[in-house]
Amino acid sequence: MTSSASVCVFFQMFAVMPDAPSPQRRLPAEWEPQSAVQLTFPHANSDWADMLDEVLPCFSAIASAIGRYQNVLVVCPDAAAVRPWLRDVPPERLVIAEIPSNDTWARDHGGITIWEGDRPVVLDFFFSGWGLKFPADLDNRITRHLWERGLLRAEHRYVGLLLEGGSIESDGQGTLLTTTECLLSPNRHPHLTRDQLEAQLRECFGLQRVLWLEHGQLAGDDTDAHIDTLARFCSPDTIAHVYCPDRHDEHFEPLQAMERQLQQWTTLDGHPYHLVRLPWPNACYAADGHRLPATYANFLIINGAVLVPTYRVPQDDEAIACIQALFPDRDIIGIDCRPLIEQHGSLHCVTMQYPVSVVGPQNP
Repeated sequence: MTSSASVCVFFQMFAVMPDAPSPQRRLPAEWEPQSAVQLTFPHANSDWADMLDEVLPCFSAIASAIGRYQNVLVVCPDAAAVRPWLRDVPPERLVIAEIPSNDTWARDHGGITIWEGDRPVVLDFFFSGWGLKFPADLDNRITRHLWERGLLRAEHRYVGLLLEGGSIESDGQGTLLTTTECLLSPNRHPHLTRDQLEAQLRECFGLQRVLWLEHGQLAGDDTDAHIDTLARFCSPDTIAHVYCPDRHDEHFEPLQAMERQLQQWTTLDGHPYHLVRLPWPNACYAADGHRLPATYANFLIINGAVLVPTYRVPQDDEAIACIQALFPDRDIIGIDCRPLIEQHGSLHCVTMQYPVSVVGPQNP
């Protein structure tokens, strides 16, 4: 059976859509108040097996930074093994759940929370390892396990769509930003047209519109152009995006086309978006010579701060200054994410935020 056929069969057997559309349904923006951020920690049975010593300090730094502002929800197969890496997280802000995982990309296997009126609902989409590229059977069960253990204090709802958190951006006001390259990939929704998929997204998230980017992808990216590697809402009227100034770089033409499309869009009230070009980092390469997807768009907004990935390149300081200007009222914290891009993701990719009231301190 082909991969696309397998996906079709799955949805015929399993698809369960949300209740009828509600005018109160809303997908919050990342800058809204949060209760916690989920990290799914690396372990010896994940793709990080050969470089655990390099990547664990990165996860530790992310957890420590988040713990200064809010709860940290850590998913791991062995709590005793990860506790030494979490010493700097205040105990009252640390929630550990022993749950098996295939890998560590919480942005894509984590629950996506919406508001229905004043009530949070955690939507559990099907995660297929980015269109059946990698095993994801364990990752696909994590959100259910968290809810069954009472660690997600919200309704848990299965949704019969294949969707990764890194593939969508919300302005909190009814606009969703995504890419055609990802959501219309043949191994994701071969049974749906673009219009059909958009209708289901509108229903799930209470959207007024979906903005589809049709250009832009980073070399080395396994996700088929996740939006969080390319363009991010920083406010309802501001989009920060990657921009390549080098005409000889393979990214130059696609990202020029992406910027032209961004320039054509307006906010819901008809004003052009304020577009901010993010610095373009020097190319980073793996040991075998293939290019890695370093991007400053993969920042994480949390309560009172923004965590910015850095890559040990000269543009790191410029990126931090650029994002500080975008978020003047928040602390800006650089995190060395050079190890993360070895597995083709970065800071935002390994995290998933949950709004206020969804995750609380762990019971004694």
